[in-house]
Amino acid sequence: MIETIEEQTDTGFAALGLMPRLADALAKMGYEEPTPIQAEAIPPLLEGRDLLGQAATGTGKTAAFALPLVQRLVSETSGVARGDKTGPAAIVLVPTRELAMQVAEAVQGYGRSLGISVLAVYGGQAFDGQLRGLKRGVDVVVATPGRALDHMRRETLKLGNVSTVILDEADEMFAMGFAEDIEAILTATPSTRQTMLFSATIPPHIAAVGRRHLTNPVEIRVARAAVAPGEAPRVRQTAYIIPRDYKLAALGRILDMEAPTSALVFCRTRTDVDDLTEALGARGYRPEALHGGMSQEQRDRVMRLFRAGTATLVVATDVAARGLDVDGLSHVINFSLPPEMGSYVHRIGRVGRAGREGVAITIADPRDHRQLQNIARFTGQRIDVAQVPSLADLRAKRLERTRATLREAIVEGGLEPYRAVVEGLIGEFDITDIALAAIKLAHKANGPAEQERDDIPAHVLAPIRVREKFVQERSAPRGPERTDTAPRRGPTPVRPLARGLARIFIGVGREAGVTPRDLVGAIANEAGINGKEIGGIEVNDRFSLVEVPEALARQVVEALRDARIKGRKAVVRRDRRWGE
Repeated sequence: MIETIEEQTDTGFAALGLMPRLADALAKMGYEEPTPIQAEAIPPLLEGRDLLGQAATGTGKTAAFALPLVQRLVSETSGVARGDKTGPAAIVLVPTRELAMQVAEAVQGYGRSLGISVLAVYGGQAFDGQLRGLKRGVDVVVATPGRALDHMRRETLKLGNVSTVILDEADEMFAMGFAEDIEAILTATPSTRQTMLFSATIPPHIAAVGRRHLTNPVEIRVARAAVAPGEAPRVRQTAYIIPRDYKLAALGRILDMEAPTSALVFCRTRTDVDDLTEALGARGYRPEALHGGMSQEQRDRVMRLFRAGTATLVVATDVAARGLDVDGLSHVINFSLPPEMGSYVHRIGRVGRAGREGVAITIADPRDHRQLQNIARFTGQRIDVAQVPSLADLRAKRLERTRATLREAIVEGGLEPYRAVVEGLIGEFDITDIALAAIKLAHKANGPAEQERDDIPAHVLAPIRVREKFVQERSAPRGPERTDTAPRRGPTPVRPLARGLARIFIGVGREAGVTPRDLVGAIANEAGINGKEIGGIEVNDRFSLVEVPEALARQVVEALRDARIKGRKAVVRRDRRWGE
């Protein structure tokens, strides 16, 4: 029988049972209070209970399992954990290379002062480096299932001493075809282990895994209050999906395009606020930071400047921004998605008041697409996914503003005192050249010149756009399955290839039972590529075509040549039949 734990109201990390050194480390990292999933999960996990947690990306679940894991690994006598050459004490299974690196970084960050050693193991990375790390001995291995199983078969990863197993984003791993790998890994670990399973959804097949491999688990489901009719504000909601490394550049371009009269930018932690404020300042903006680590006098100063309109760009945490209501706030920007759906509603509720138009912008990592869909369903409002502006877009926008400025000046009148200047130049220059020179000066005066270096490569932007279309297609209701008597479809017409992409030919298709999901899983696992970077996928009867970033095409081809898809080895090569 699964026990359900009621939501706790205590919001302090120290009150959850974490050791003082760990709580102090969190405070230094800028974390102010636990999210609901952390408040509910940490106490039973510290007691050694198994756990089945339903939590979407962005709810803070990494810390919910990583903090108890770190505390468990620390020796009671020395207070410091050490790597064991006979095998790790814990293994965390995740669906993608990117998430493996992210989780490993988080666990390492929480346990650095306590001596915890962590190793990320994933496809697309050379075995040699992973072998050296495993031979040295580590406390925690964070791995994708396919690569973990490869190491197990080579006997380079031994799980006999594992005391903790964590499955993160289980539904994604099963969707990518890792079910058998996960079963094999769980079976190879001791039955006395502590097991945690986290998933955004818990369909029957994942619940069955919980019944087979979890012992009397606690079930954590973070309750979310429903949004009352009319409570969610009516604002223009837009999301830009961009890899994390380019989020700062994307924010700069969006600020230049939107030109907000006053904007509130939300980050997750104090450290994030300080880092983003400094980075924006280096790019020529004038942001103000607002978080709980500042003195009351400093916070009051920022709030006073913001309300007066002297400061037009404030970067803040949710906690520090409580009670900060600014008349005429034009933009709310989520640089980090909030941990709760209700927090998103509260953030965007600050704009669009008193009949004014408001803008809510989210700059999301590709992995956040599911959370964006959940937010849209939760609020009952559409969130449009837009392309990050290009340099050409920025230049066109500036010219548009210059045109508007000139039009206002003409309508306003009062131009007569300047007529003598024009008449004095007509005898020397063409009237059109005179007008163009005046526009040039007005254009320079209308704002700083756009940044000339293209800090977001085309091959990064294009796959995200194509991938988002693919995600929407996957989430759409499916029609009836094809029957044996249905006419066989011919090849899908090949659409033009977006700039920065390459098309890969894979010699298996519908006749082999191949689906887009199978191809995403194979490429993500074997080539070590984030599934969100994969573009359009076309599955025909006897072959498939997959779009990947041009820079990664060779890596994908070489990785898949020795792989099996639906149990079959296939011809894999770049496709050039359409003049690519």
